[in-house]
Amino acid sequence: MENLFDDTIVAHATSNGIGSIAIIRISGDKALFIAKKLTNRDNFTPRYATLTNIYNDKNELIDESIVIYFKAPYSFTAEDVIEIQCHGGYIVAQSILKAVLQNGARLANAGEFSKRAFFNGRIDLSEAEAIAGLIEAKSEDAAKILARQMKGSLKNYIENVRDEIIHILAYSEVTIDYAEEDLPEDLVNQISSKLQELKTNLDNTLKASKSREGLMQGFRVAIVGKPNVGKSSLLNSLLNYNRAIVSDIAGTTRDTIEEQVKIGSHLIRIVDTAGIRDANDEIERIGVERSLEAIKDSDIVIAVFDGSRVFDDEDKQILELIKLHISDKNVIFVKNKIDLEDKLKDIGVEFDLELNSKENVNSLIDILKNIMDTTNSTDEIMLISQRQINAVENTITNIEEAFEPLQDQELEIFSFHLNEAVKEISSITRPFENDEMLDKMFGSFCLGK
Repeated sequence: MENLFDDTIVAHATSNGIGSIAIIRISGDKALFIAKKLTNRDNFTPRYATLTNIYNDKNELIDESIVIYFKAPYSFTAEDVIEIQCHGGYIVAQSILKAVLQNGARLANAGEFSKRAFFNGRIDLSEAEAIAGLIEAKSEDAAKILARQMKGSLKNYIENVRDEIIHILAYSEVTIDYAEEDLPEDLVNQISSKLQELKTNLDNTLKASKSREGLMQGFRVAIVGKPNVGKSSLLNSLLNYNRAIVSDIAGTTRDTIEEQVKIGSHLIRIVDTAGIRDANDEIERIGVERSLEAIKDSDIVIAVFDGSRVFDDEDKQILELIKLHISDKNVIFVKNKIDLEDKLKDIGVEFDLELNSKENVNSLIDILKNIMDTTNSTDEIMLISQRQINAVENTITNIEEAFEPLQDQELEIFSFHLNEAVKEISSITRPFENDEMLDKMFGSFCLGK
């Protein structure tokens, strides 16, 4: 395969800082030349780890390192790639990086190795996004899904969908240009039925992906309630340290507090919101507004009520807020302070659990874990980014808009919508080429015998 890039890039493949090993990665036509210059060696055997000295431009020893040569096209970028595994630490890695730059490479831009892999045909866009997502995976289940997509599961799904649309588009183009040829009489019904199957399939994938966004992005959990119900104590217990100030004074928490914690196999972000009530001053009002925004952005809401106080208008406001803004979210209703006299009777909803947030919240942790685990069907196809979701939504829209012109035999308009559908679905993996439709058209029918 001809290399599309005429320069050689280099970058750290590991994080900066103290560690046992650091990796410098070089990619491009001059990668092997640079490796030979740095090591004073004549040759490297592809895919063999070679222990060798690394020298700077003054022939001074920098380090004893392991060098691995990946010969094009059998590398991540499909170019010649050199990986130098040196001793960790800032100075050694930076000295090697400087020596590589002095021998003709340049610093890689963010994501440039993956970009080269894409343009050189090594990966498609869905696999590139999976690689980026895997690095920042927020749960073990998300990592499993992303690992499968990195190996092409989403790519294969999208290829099948686009192949079906292209095949239908070929039928339409044949009907327009070769109407005198023998075609099935029930062609319109066949196409309509196939399009409906595709639309249902995409609808299901889109719905499943949206319902499990928290699995990919990391679940957001908001703790809500009126002032002084024990929200901050609950946060501290979940974190297992005193992150939030706890006080009997109402309005102590005047802004949202966010922290990360691992529950089960999931890394989640917990948001302790300011007590929701009619604010007395501007600062508190802003805090309440931010609380409402945090609730809307959350995947799970923990609604906390004080069992030691009677149900009042502020509690009623919390319930109305839940019905108004978060009816489509998982809500856990918690009665807190059960160590005190129970004054909170029927409030119109059933509590999921009763606890004392200052002592033991294991029952709440179990419920959170169960909710998050129910979204982890890793065998299904998932869209892992907003870009992919938008592409599928636009594909579905174009398929829906194609039904009417199909029934009216307005095939030019029908073909236009299908072309748009193919472009949208193809954007997830690779651009659509019109030649694909022509291949389908001439491969499926015997034209101009």
